[in-house]
Amino acid sequence: MNRTPSSAAPAREHGDAVQGPGSGSTLSNGLKQRHLSMIALGGVIGAGLFVGSREGIAAAGPSIVLAYAVSGALVMLIMRMLGEMAAANPASGSFSVHAERSIGSWAGFTVGWMFTALLCVAVAAEALGAADVMLQWFPGTEPWMWVLLFMVIFTGTNLTAVSNFGEFEFWFAALKVAAIGIFLVLGLLAIFGVLPGTHAPGTSHLTGDGGFLPKGVDGLMVGLLASVFAYGGLETVTIAAAESKDPVRGVAGAVRTAMWRIALFYVGSMAIIVTVIPWSAPAIAKSGPYVAVLDYLKIPAAGQIMNVVILIALLSAVNANLYGSSRMAYSLISRGQGPAFLGKVSGGVPRRAVLLCAAFGFLAVVLSFLWPDTLFQWLLNMVGAAVLVVWGFIATAQLRMRRTLEHEAPEKLVVKMWAFPVLTWVALAGIVAVLLLMLRDENQRIQLLFTGGFGVVLAVIGLVRQRSVGKGADLAKK
Repeated sequence: MNRTPSSAAPAREHGDAVQGPGSGSTLSNGLKQRHLSMIALGGVIGAGLFVGSREGIAAAGPSIVLAYAVSGALVMLIMRMLGEMAAANPASGSFSVHAERSIGSWAGFTVGWMFTALLCVAVAAEALGAADVMLQWFPGTEPWMWVLLFMVIFTGTNLTAVSNFGEFEFWFAALKVAAIGIFLVLGLLAIFGVLPGTHAPGTSHLTGDGGFLPKGVDGLMVGLLASVFAYGGLETVTIAAAESKDPVRGVAGAVRTAMWRIALFYVGSMAIIVTVIPWSAPAIAKSGPYVAVLDYLKIPAAGQIMNVVILIALLSAVNANLYGSSRMAYSLISRGQGPAFLGKVSGGVPRRAVLLCAAFGFLAVVLSFLWPDTLFQWLLNMVGAAVLVVWGFIATAQLRMRRTLEHEAPEKLVVKMWAFPVLTWVALAGIVAVLLLMLRDENQRIQLLFTGGFGVVLAVIGLVRQRSVGKGADLAKK
């Protein structure tokens, strides 16, 4: 495998600041430790948990708890590996930079632009979801009005100092954490029969409605796929860490608490839902699992409360995805893997990169209105399995970088992957297993093929660029 030496990529990223190509400016370090902590927390609690979990419960029944636990274990391994590399070499390009250094510039190019495209399409999807919530409150309005409003607000937020992004995400995450915390407390009180008007259900809903595996292993596998993609978004904290005052400590702290966050928020809430009410309750499919539980517990205005929480989760995702995509695009540009004129930094912010990603996101929204079943669906399919590609590159890069760090800079191993290299190989095997499961399902298979095709195109472009840079360097030496 060809590898590009460090000198081959111009304007290499360093530590907590990134030099803009020809701009004389650097990214700021305006994010505080509390911002990083809440970005990490907020990244766990998203619309995929509040809304998307209904499909997983419908497919797996009570075994959705096991599905989220297994996929959560995989995500914890990925985050631990990413945390090891990010703590050793903080960079706004995160895993794209690590992949470039460990595998080759083509790998950094491929995973970086794929992740940027994923987040830009996600911006469109989350903005459309937020508009749908607003239409429930203001039925006489048009969805494009709300999408435009949200895009303008959060583009403006990301064009200003990074501390503004951090403050938005801090309060968004605080509200989400409070909401899920209250839900968990109410659920536990109901399970133990302490909440007024409830009785302890015991294991009746876990084993009495078709058993723990009501749809067999196949149902569990479908639930596993649904749960894997609900964890997307955790990677943003390692991108954001590069713009904090103490990136090593920040990312190390965020990664080290990943285990209890995943267990508490995802696995814990799934366990409460399928214990309190039957997994097959029509209210779960109609209103969503969280609203269904709150309605069962006779919590006043449960539907409206959860709509507010879901709206916050969606807007938080728009904000975070714009940030993540712009920083990844900027990192690629700063390393000579994108148009140089987009790499200018002013006021500590890569504003042209922000505008590029916002424009792409808004274009995707326009496509969703004009061609919802063709071009927009094509975009969604193109990035449908992108998170698995990202995870695969992370694991491969960590496998190679760890050995280099052990020999050349062991003092940088502030965060270490558990049981290296065994668990790294276990994670890679888990990613392959998920990909094989996707091949069994027709809809998932289509996404996998589209994403695979997109990845191949990017890899070919990256390899061509890598070889041209290598030839240019050889000619310069002569």
